Amino acid sequence: MTSTFKNAPAIIAEQWYNTHQAPDLNQLRGRMVVLEAFQMLCPGCVQHGLPQVQRIHDVFSREDVMVLGLHTVFEHHAAMTPVSLVAFLQEYKVTFPVGVDKAQGVGMPVTMSAYRMQGTPTLVLIDGQGRLRNQWLGVVPDLIVGAELMRLILERRHDNGELR
Repeated sequence: MTSTFKNAPAIIAEQWYNTHQAPDLNQLRGRMVVLEAFQMLCPGCVQHGLPQVQRIHDVFSREDVMVLGLHTVFEHHAAMTPVSLVAFLQEYKVTFPVGVDKAQGVGMPVTMSAYRMQGTPTLVLIDGQGRLRNQWLGVVPDLIVGAELMRLILERRHDNGELR
């Protein structure tokens, strides 16, 4: 069966927090990856996006789902420094790995451009084969995200012969 899904672009980050090693999508094969692109000054990110993916991180097994944050700065650069981000992650109790999207001049950062994101919050689902399966801009209801994650987990288990 031929897939019509494209491989997810690499996540290019200048720095990572809440992890000892920079996550690599190739090394995460076999697991679903939930990528949340956010900015500290984005109300939708703070009120919905980050709490949602923190819940996913807290509920799903790391064998099934890996949550990654991507702080992608495309405006208000002076206010969103690494020191501010560290304080933000602590204040909002973000415990999953968070990378800082690599800047490329004044425009959109590298990973944000590669994924053709239009703003924040953006939620991305990458399947266990490293393929981009879904991407949403804005607030996505928990039930939709949870159902999609379970569908991808069951699809992977079926493909691996774990379900009959």
